[in-house]
Amino acid sequence: MSTYNYIIKVLESAQSCLLLQFTDKRFYAGRELTIGVEFGSRFITLTDGKQIKLQIWDTAGQESFRSITQSYYRGAAGALIVYDISRRETFEHASTWLADVRKHANPHTTIVLVGNKCDMETRSRQVTREEGEKFARDNSIPLFIETSAKSAENVEEVFVKTAEDVYDKIKAGVFSPNETSGIRLGQTQSALADEMQGGCC
Repeated sequence: MSTYNYIIKVLESAQSCLLLQFTDKRFYAGRELTIGVEFGSRFITLTDGKQIKLQIWDTAGQESFRSITQSYYRGAAGALIVYDISRRETFEHASTWLADVRKHANPHTTIVLVGNKCDMETRSRQVTREEGEKFARDNSIPLFIETSAKSAENVEEVFVKTAEDVYDKIKAGVFSPNETSGIRLGQTQSALADEMQGGCC
């Protein structure tokens, strides 16, 4: 049985191939669009050795699923707003996804802007890196990164950076582990809490 310090809930918008690469280390070119919500999880180790279990909900980007996916924003400690750099319309939808996160999620939720498919040739790119950086800067999103679910470039990094930022907020007292914050104590922390409660008077 794996031991871990925290469980952190993270949302991802409409890029199930990114989730698949992170959780299963594989890429499926024919991956269909997310329908409703998909789920995956994986254990990671932070730089200070803390063990984290990331639970990731990949939410559909289509307007028809918006009312369903909005409910998943509540109780999320992190949110990845992902667009496809080869499809400008997905970048244009980023402002809508951001507004939904800020309306429905915890005000301290860590938000990361992600431009996916950075492996594509320059002529296929419809959104420049500079545009992504500007969007993040204009909307006070501190973390921006381009990834490739196909080559796995920066996929590990984007999830680990999200978890690191959430963990920093736990240490600073911004987040306390409970269901509404999207963070729960893991097996090692729960065992320690039980031991302290059952100690000598």
